Amino acid sequence: MTPVAEILRLKSERRAIVLAHNYQSPEIYEVADFIGDSLELARQARGAAAETIIFCGVRFMAETAKLVNPDARVVLAEPNAGCQMADMIDPETLRLRRRELGEVITVAYVNTSAAVKAESDICCTSANAVKVVESLPSGKTILFVPDRNLAAYVAARTGRHIVPWEGFCYVHALFTPSDVARARAEHPAARIIVHPECPHEVIQAADEVASTSGMLRLAGEHPEVVIGTEAGMCNRIRREYPRTRCYPLRRTALCRNMKLTTLAHVRRALEGGVEETTIPDAVAERARAALDRMLAVA
Repeated sequence: MTPVAEILRLKSERRAIVLAHNYQSPEIYEVADFIGDSLELARQARGAAAETIIFCGVRFMAETAKLVNPDARVVLAEPNAGCQMADMIDPETLRLRRRELGEVITVAYVNTSAAVKAESDICCTSANAVKVVESLPSGKTILFVPDRNLAAYVAARTGRHIVPWEGFCYVHALFTPSDVARARAEHPAARIIVHPECPHEVIQAADEVASTSGMLRLAGEHPEVVIGTEAGMCNRIRREYPRTRCYPLRRTALCRNMKLTTLAHVRRALEGGVEETTIPDAVAERARAALDRMLAVA
């Protein structure tokens, strides 16, 4: 029996589903019940009737799935898959910063731990950050954590007073306007789409700004695209739109954590060889409230 066939058999036996982020390797797509961005995956996890959710992504995503579906057994297929940006903030330092700023509304990007979400008022993803901020009372200072580039993008789009945390995604921070200029020279007919986690000057140089779900949608509208995000997103686009020519803005823009998960990890998780994701009740209750507020907006 092939590895894929064995995983499909185990999924059926264990009443499990596999959720995979867009940045996962193509072999993971073959066993996933749903592939998407952080917002889409949170919605899928929330509505899942499965007994077990195997998550192919990084730690904060598995935590989010557990928060929105506390009755399910959630297992991160590769427990060592973390997120460097999420590690750039901790709940204690966030509490100190909130006290320094006084009366603020804290918006936590979903790329944070459950403990940080618990110290926040509302969550957002790159797909809905603008809408979430626009839903907040006007005239209030907003502390946006942890991504400074997404904070700057949202501030520019909404005109709100946003105090950014100084975190960043190391993959998106690699991109420069020179990359955009090179892509225009090499692929003059392509639409250049970049992620809002990119630096401001890269966003200014591009044609479009979109989350990974937005990139997928736009790829269906254009015959040729260059994408400024994790290079593996081109695999996802080619899977859905094989006629669309997709080029990464940088071939070396790879998230090492997203690429840790293999079929062997998924099988081991289904066989019970990986501990499930757990969150202390006191943390979970407050973090869940921040996520629920986000899902009520968008």
